[in-house]
Amino acid sequence: MVKPCPKDLKCDVEVSSYAIRDVEEYKNLCDRPRDQCPLPEEVIGDIAEHLTTIYLKPCGRGKHCLYEGSTPPGGFPNSWNGATYCTSELSILKNNEIHTWDRGYDDDGNQVWGVKEGPYEFKSAPASCFNGMFSPLNFPPSQPMEKRIEGSFVLQE
Repeated sequence: MVKPCPKDLKCDVEVSSYAIRDVEEYKNLCDRPRDQCPLPEEVIGDIAEHLTTIYLKPCGRGKHCLYEGSTPPGGFPNSWNGATYCTSELSILKNNEIHTWDRGYDDDGNQVWGVKEGPYEFKSAPASCFNGMFSPLNFPPSQPMEKRIEGSFVLQE
């Protein structure tokens, strides 16, 4: 979920992530015919518990990004694969890429899940990939935002 930050925080955009109940439903989504994709009401029903929230600020001068941010210090509680907490970093680059780096840690600070070398890189997908299938989920923002992030993204390994 993407929305403007609350006024008491020093950020522009708040991005919250949620778990998905039936991950198998979403594997190879772009490769499927439209009639084999989940319906919008199924997508809403598949959203599970809150995982993390990242607070984005504009990037500083001379950087290759538009916005960047991370979870608050100490991350968020997480119990997957032996973790006790997780952290996330997110960058929205000027070339329309999104980089995200999610990691889980145990009580001793050892990383127990997530990529160690660097972030996942999401690159813009062709418009034909999604063909507007999730357009009913595009709720209008509660407040106008100066810049909108548009398009769909695919994971680049």
